[in-house]
Amino acid sequence: MTTLSHLQCVSCGRTYSPQEIEYTCPDCGALYGTLKVHYDYDRVIASLSRKTLSENRNYTHWRYLPLLPIDNPDFIPAMQVGWTPIYRNTDLQKKWDLSGLWVKDDGRNPTASLKDRASSVGIVKALEKQSRVVTAASTGNAASSWAAFTALANLPAVIFVPQNAPRAKLAQLLLYGAKVVQVKGPYDKAFDLCCQAAEKWRWYNRSTAINPYLGEGKKTAALEICEQLSWQVPDYVFVSVGDGCILQGMWKGFQDFYQINMIERLPQMIGVQAQGCAPLVKAWEKG
Repeated sequence: MTTLSHLQCVSCGRTYSPQEIEYTCPDCGALYGTLKVHYDYDRVIASLSRKTLSENRNYTHWRYLPLLPIDNPDFIPAMQVGWTPIYRNTDLQKKWDLSGLWVKDDGRNPTASLKDRASSVGIVKALEKQSRVVTAASTGNAASSWAAFTALANLPAVIFVPQNAPRAKLAQLLLYGAKVVQVKGPYDKAFDLCCQAAEKWRWYNRSTAINPYLGEGKKTAALEICEQLSWQVPDYVFVSVGDGCILQGMWKGFQDFYQINMIERLPQMIGVQAQGCAPLVKAWEKG
C-alpha cells in the first residue's frame, strides 16, 4: 500500500488528495500551481531505514519504494533503472584543491539519461490510471526515455517536439514506435499543444513541470548519492539545469531523507546552465 499522503500547491499552500487532482493547482494555474508530493512519513519510517536498505538486494531505484508514489507495484517496468555508479574524480579534485569530488553517472540508465527515473514512475502512474494513450512534449532525452517506457508497457505514445529537434532523437522516437508530432515553433509551442491535446483527449501527460510525480522519480538520484557515500552528505551538489525540474527533484530527495532521519544535514544545491542556453541565469541576473 502506498505511503502517499497528499499533494500541496507550492504557491498558495492548498492541499489535495491524490484522487482529487492530476497535474497542477487549479487556483494557481499551470505556471504557478506546481504540486509538491507529501508522504505519511511515520509509515515510511516503519518500512525504510538504513538497516532495511543494507539488506535490500534490489539494486534499482525501486529500493526506495516506500518513498515513491506507487499504488500498484505490479506495474513497475522490467527495465533496470537507477543505482548508477558514483565515481571519485581525483584529477579535478586535485586541480581545484578539493577534499573530495564525486560524479554520478546516470548515463548507465536504459536510455542513457536521468530522465529514465522520471519516466519509470510516470509509466506506472499512467497504468494505474488505466490510460489508453500517453503523451509528452520534449526536445530530446525525456522524449526518447518516455517512448522507450511506453513501448515496454505497450501503450500508444504521441510525442510533441519543436521543429528544430535533433534528427537523431526523432529517429529514436520512431524506432520505439511513438507517433511524433513536429510543431512549427519553439519548445513552448510544442508544450502548449501537448497539454491541450492531453486535456481534450484525456491522454496521460508526462510533460515536465506540470506532472508532480516525475520529480519523485528524479529524486532517487539524491537518495542513491546518500546511500552510496555511506550516508555522508556532500557539502555541495551541482546539477545541470534546463527548466530546473531535476534540481527540484534532487532537492526533494535530500529533504525526504532528512525528514525521516536517514541523513543529518542537507547539502547546498547549485544549478548550472550552459553559457549558450541560460534563461534562468539571465532571469536571475535581471532580478
